[in-house]
Amino acid sequence: MTTIDRVTCTPSSVRLHTPFVTSLRRTETTDTVVVTITDSDGRTGWGEAPQVWQVTGESLAGATACIELMLAPAVRGRALDDRDDLTAAAGAVQRAVARNFGAKAAVDAALHDLLAQAEGTSVAAALATRRDGIPGVLTTDVTLSAGAPDALADTARRRVAEGFTTLKMKVGTDASTDVQRVAAVRDAVGPDTAIRLDANQGWSREEAVQVIRALEVAEVGVEFVEQPVVAEDVEGLAWVRERVGLPIMADESCYGPYDLERIIRLGAADLVNVKLAKCGSLTVGRDMLRRAHDEGLRTIVGSMMESHIGVGAAAALVAAEPTTEVSDLDAAWWSVSSPVVGGIAYSANQIRLPETAGFGICGFATGG
Repeated sequence: MTTIDRVTCTPSSVRLHTPFVTSLRRTETTDTVVVTITDSDGRTGWGEAPQVWQVTGESLAGATACIELMLAPAVRGRALDDRDDLTAAAGAVQRAVARNFGAKAAVDAALHDLLAQAEGTSVAAALATRRDGIPGVLTTDVTLSAGAPDALADTARRRVAEGFTTLKMKVGTDASTDVQRVAAVRDAVGPDTAIRLDANQGWSREEAVQVIRALEVAEVGVEFVEQPVVAEDVEGLAWVRERVGLPIMADESCYGPYDLERIIRLGAADLVNVKLAKCGSLTVGRDMLRRAHDEGLRTIVGSMMESHIGVGAAAALVAAEPTTEVSDLDAAWWSVSSPVVGGIAYSANQIRLPETAGFGICGFATGG
């Protein structure tokens, strides 16, 4: 019988090649807790809990305490021989503490990685209902950090030249000039590049309607607007959606299944952004995508500022349960290096999933 022997937390800070700036924060590093789980056969599973004070409220210290004091004891010594064992262990993780979704997601991912390795298959294949057609390459958008119109235009040109075809602009820092910024980027990249906006809760209800209507009049070709109002104001999200023509996406308003049901009930969004650090589980994320699709909602999968470990888990989710739109999986692209050997790899706007079992991670990189 294979059992779970050891759960280890290792802090990781990876420098970004470009500062990441939104209406909520600015960061020049990706700061996470790397979780490794070792089984009695000597395999190691990998997961990652990001520190995102301004969004989830989780920190390195908090995630480490949660994992070491509560989640590790919940799984240590458990059998991990088959899918039923995985379901039982993953369920114990979800029941062990309230919220702490990033910490839960890290342990959950590592458990999935272990079982997939034991089965000799990828996490995506293990997660998917179907057994064929699992893609080996995914497409991602790339984020344009909040900034002045001229700087944004220059960055947009560079990203398109680098091979990106979908740009995600961070807005919400100044409602009076957001339309000008979007127009500058559109003028810079021409009509064939997709542009989507993320306000990161930066507008009031009234500002959101004003800016979005102005964008519609300007005809700058926006795909959708993500999280225009504060996360808790789901009624406000619905209020905005009723008054504008551009599709509205829920991100910070949609953590888990309960939030998704509320969004469906209120007609608050056209799209939802599913993230593992919000829902805490690969299977929960998969089921949320299915539920959204059943209700006619469009979907993407995103990530926080995570390294190749966390983004690899998110990419596995997309490969297992494809989203309706190009997903937002560029977080690790911003890093100057990966903390691990193996895993996903970027080439322009493409993410190549590993061909080896599990997440394909071999170990910490030198200095990791």
